Amino acid sequence: MGGTLSPGGSTDNGALPNPSSVPDLLYRSLVWLDVRLGVLFGVALPLLLLVWATWQREAALQRLLGLYWKTSSLMLVALLLLIDARPIAYPLLVIAPLLSLASLWFWVDLNEELADMPPWRPLPLTVRIWRWSLTLVALLISGLALTGLPCLEGVGAGSCRPWLEAPQGLNASGDPIFDFIFGADWTPAAAAFLGYLGLVAYVVGLLQWLLVRLPRQGRVAGEF
Repeated sequence: MGGTLSPGGSTDNGALPNPSSVPDLLYRSLVWLDVRLGVLFGVALPLLLLVWATWQREAALQRLLGLYWKTSSLMLVALLLLIDARPIAYPLLVIAPLLSLASLWFWVDLNEELADMPPWRPLPLTVRIWRWSLTLVALLISGLALTGLPCLEGVGAGSCRPWLEAPQGLNASGDPIFDFIFGADWTPAAAAFLGYLGLVAYVVGLLQWLLVRLPRQGRVAGEF
């Protein structure tokens, strides 16, 4: 009987894997681990914490998490650009986790308010654990994303494909939903267009904060 198809696309007939394919399979596994950690610590947990903080009416934690979501929107921009394999997405994959991480530790007033909360309370304790966990995860994500920077010269290389799999797979699964709601096709070019619009808006907002708000208020979040 013929061999079975392995997840890496090779035929498994009982023989040992081709040694030359092992580094590629390992790299692909690391990228997918990177994606799963990003979804868990960068999306699922902060969304749950934001709902929890809103329910508990913890204004300081709501502001902290709201600022995190504003900053981390750069990762969504990168994913939109990756759907159409735009090279500019690769440096964004390095920068976005670091900016998201900075948004969690930068604000003096929010750090003080969190430090003053009783350490045994479930919500503040969970936020503290999540902040430290995301610190490690964000550094790991950015470090691995550095290995994708050679894709700036050409996205056709084999090491670039793992970075495209998750965004393009998400695009393929979301296309029927978009078609059902809006009655139009969701194409990679449309995703890239929205990605570029989002990038321009993000850069404008970041410059406005750096040039206007930061000199005026420094590291105080206030009602920002």
